[in-house]
Amino acid sequence: MFYTAKNFKPKKLLPVLLLAIAIAAVRHEGFSQAESAKEEDYFKIMRVPAPEGVILEVGGLCTLPNGNVGVTTRRGDVFIVENPTSQRPYFRKFATGMHEVLGLEYKDGALYCAQRGELTKLVDTDMDGKADVYETVYAWPVSGNYHEYSFGPKLAPDGSFFVTLNLGFPGDWWHPRSFVPWRGWALNIREDGSFEPWATGFRSPCGISMIDGELWYTDNQGDWVGSGSLRPIRRGAFLGHPSGLVWTDLPNSPIKLKQEQIFAKINPRLDVDKEGQPVKPPNIVNEKFMTLSDMKQFVPELQLPAVWLPHGILGISNSEIVKIPEGSFGPFAGQLLVGDQGQSMLDRVFLEKINGEYQGASWAFRSGFQSGIVRLAWAKDGSLIVGETNRGWGSAGEATEGLQRLVWNNSVPFEMRAVRAMPDGFEIEFTKPVDRKTAEDIASYSVESYTYKYHAVYGSPPVNTEKGQITGVKVSDDGMKARIVVSNLRKNYIHTITLAGLQDKENFFSLVHPTAYYTLNNIPEGTKLPISQLSTKNSGKGTKGSALPSKSAVPVRFKNTKGAAANPATGEEPTTQPKAGAKPTTSKAATTKAPTFAEVKNLLQKNTCLACHNQNTRQVGPAYVDVAKRKYSVAQIINLIHNPKPENWPDYSTPMPPMPQVSNADARKIAEYIKGLEKK
Repeated sequence: MFYTAKNFKPKKLLPVLLLAIAIAAVRHEGFSQAESAKEEDYFKIMRVPAPEGVILEVGGLCTLPNGNVGVTTRRGDVFIVENPTSQRPYFRKFATGMHEVLGLEYKDGALYCAQRGELTKLVDTDMDGKADVYETVYAWPVSGNYHEYSFGPKLAPDGSFFVTLNLGFPGDWWHPRSFVPWRGWALNIREDGSFEPWATGFRSPCGISMIDGELWYTDNQGDWVGSGSLRPIRRGAFLGHPSGLVWTDLPNSPIKLKQEQIFAKINPRLDVDKEGQPVKPPNIVNEKFMTLSDMKQFVPELQLPAVWLPHGILGISNSEIVKIPEGSFGPFAGQLLVGDQGQSMLDRVFLEKINGEYQGASWAFRSGFQSGIVRLAWAKDGSLIVGETNRGWGSAGEATEGLQRLVWNNSVPFEMRAVRAMPDGFEIEFTKPVDRKTAEDIASYSVESYTYKYHAVYGSPPVNTEKGQITGVKVSDDGMKARIVVSNLRKNYIHTITLAGLQDKENFFSLVHPTAYYTLNNIPEGTKLPISQLSTKNSGKGTKGSALPSKSAVPVRFKNTKGAAANPATGEEPTTQPKAGAKPTTSKAATTKAPTFAEVKNLLQKNTCLACHNQNTRQVGPAYVDVAKRKYSVAQIINLIHNPKPENWPDYSTPMPPMPQVSNADARKIAEYIKGLEKK
């Protein structure tokens, strides 16, 4: 109803106004708000249906000039997919009979692919839609080891190609080796069949990509690789894994570094048991260790990560990198997306250059794909085509293979668009204006910094962790930026920046992804903000640090069913028996309902559990229902998370590594969930 001078009745209008004011006030205070939006509200995953009988263990993707998409499979086939974004795409087999094709590139009317032992050119000379010429451009040595994958090619600006070659994995698979020349290297190959070894130090470099004319890659966590990361590959660079250095004496090597120079600083951990058999070396908790940045002081050829992708949070086996083109995915155009095979997810990366070196921030972007992501390519309509497989290593997705598309619905999510390093902290740019009340509150922010070990042990827990001290925040007039001042920035450390308390101005939504991981290779010079320009309001004042800790971050001494404290280091419960004649009691802990899968899913994902385990089906490791059938106690499960016993599961070829980094709080909740599956 519209009120005019004639029908205006204050007594009728007053309740309406008061109700409106009350609703607005309650929403603003956060007592009642609509559920914040999620990834799937903006980016939809759509299936690209393949013909019946076609198994798409995708190894390579490329978009052709006419909009068709080339797809290679690990089974040695190449398909041309016509109308790939339609409901009924047509698959035409273009080539077959090759050996595990793990990349595809188009150049001058021909397709080029990396097989296990060569770069192959495929040409359809009679124009019948099938390749009739399979030409070897260049062949490299192979030993026959199963893990000698070959990735690429990627087309360089001068028309040459780059490939990266996986190391071989022997019986002691935790120490992969370069059995034949150029394994663990990147090669530059020209059309005439000549080649140049380009760089070494790779372990399992699946994510080879060409970004704006520069060669980049991602590697898989393992020995000498504390976590996944994103790095440029420069000629003559050493990327960290020493196995490929055995070939630096060859005359055309652009690097002369020797393995012995690395081993002189760091023990290669060639551990053996009392019978002299090799054993997988464990992480030593309280040892003196080196980081990659420490080693760079002695090895200037060492190329540090531009951006770390924290293991178990932003994947466990990172793969292809693509740049988001203008017109696709809205405010994120120009940034990078990185696939992950183990967690079936995409990460987003913002890069900047400080003192001539790349660094930047990484975020989770979209999870929920049906299988492990290996390859990415942009379709002509701006959607992202995703190629998937989980052969040889399980994935969070439950399918074994697939081809999917990620489609943006043109709605802008509330996200951190970018994080930039400042002389005294970070500037955070948003995709939408922030609510000033929450944005000017220090308690809305938290920062923590850490790094990884550079050692011969498989992976690394976060080390040298330190809480960031936030002393103030300045919000821009338009609400699109917030600059936080952090008094203890640390060069060459990952800074976890969490904005758990922030809301947007329009809907009071929280950020879709409230945590960024900024790799601070250099702290820029420049003007620092004076305290007079900062908001120092802190609704969480009185807590240590800048933001109120979450419940999961608070140390807990767990109680067993007898009321005695469990050992906080191991989760073991006391064995004290009740006094004779005492009546049995039912404690709260004993009657608490076991958490559901939905309730522990985030914990399982955060701690990388879902990369190897599924609730009901076998993956790399046993299903949780099968673990539950062993009828372990909660304390036993906690111990087995921290110190697994692979001998208990002899029919699983990949042993579970120790997981000491899983907090007791997380381990107990996971254990209670598994225990609750016994009756299923």
